Amino acid sequence: MKLLAALLLACLAVMSKASTAASHANVYARPASHFHDCPKTCPEMVMLPEGSFIMGAAPGEAEREKVPNFFRGHSVPQHEVAIRYKLAFSKFDVTRDEYAQFVAATHRPDPDSCFVVDADGAGEKDAKGANWHSPGFPQTGRDPVVCVSWDDAQAYAAWLSAKTGHTYRLPSEAEWEYAARAGTTTARYAGDTPADLCRFINHADLGYHAKTPRDKDFNPECHDGFAFTSPVGSFPPNSFGLFDMLGNVWQWTEDCWNEDYKDAPTDGSSWKSGNCNRRVARGGAYSNVPGLVLSSVRIGYKSSGRDHSQGFRVVRTF
Repeated sequence: MKLLAALLLACLAVMSKASTAASHANVYARPASHFHDCPKTCPEMVMLPEGSFIMGAAPGEAEREKVPNFFRGHSVPQHEVAIRYKLAFSKFDVTRDEYAQFVAATHRPDPDSCFVVDADGAGEKDAKGANWHSPGFPQTGRDPVVCVSWDDAQAYAAWLSAKTGHTYRLPSEAEWEYAARAGTTTARYAGDTPADLCRFINHADLGYHAKTPRDKDFNPECHDGFAFTSPVGSFPPNSFGLFDMLGNVWQWTEDCWNEDYKDAPTDGSSWKSGNCNRRVARGGAYSNVPGLVLSSVRIGYKSSGRDHSQGFRVVRTF
């Protein structure tokens, strides 16, 4: 009996160790819905559900939302896209503090110029000496980094991949819109009237206009509390738990620029043909009117360009 009892206890101990090892393996194989791949320096990531959506501007949306003429006609035709793979998005835009860690670790030199808001608010100018830590207006370490080119953002993602041992990159344009819409089919995931927009999105409002009085393109119906960029997380998230998918700063994507969606990928992958000297940016910024902070609006910006309203976020694939 004693021998049988001893054998039984030994078996239970082995099973317990196996169960614990399997449990630990599962934790790393299937990250929680929110996770960091390294403490403090890595962006917080959010797992997205798999699914499909209709990408692009609905008929009549550009006219109803008063999208500036220059931006019309690029978000059509509408088409269905399926995201059938594991994907995590950074919860916030990459912040100045996070980007500073990358610069310090890689000894990346400061850029020599960036397009900034003109002092009199009449437009933009390429300012010598402006860069990510001197963009022409005050920021905190929790504000989104700006004055970063597509090449800068790619270098950050490559550094993060090497640091963590996981695959980080910029989102494809389709992934970005899927994440921004978060199951919605309206022009924005929240705040579809100009008077309500300031509760949800940092955009060109009365506060922005007060600092740039000669810029007549702004929303005169509300004040969102920020004249320039806002610390990430200052506004409510969308249904996927992602913050500032619209407004605050434009966000780089992987895709080459194409004038419309004819022959666009439908599997969530990035568009690798077209004008690859220009890359797609999405989401609108603190300096844009409501007609540009839409889930469907897209621009093509030169990949080497740096701008006071241009930032980025990253995704992780599995």
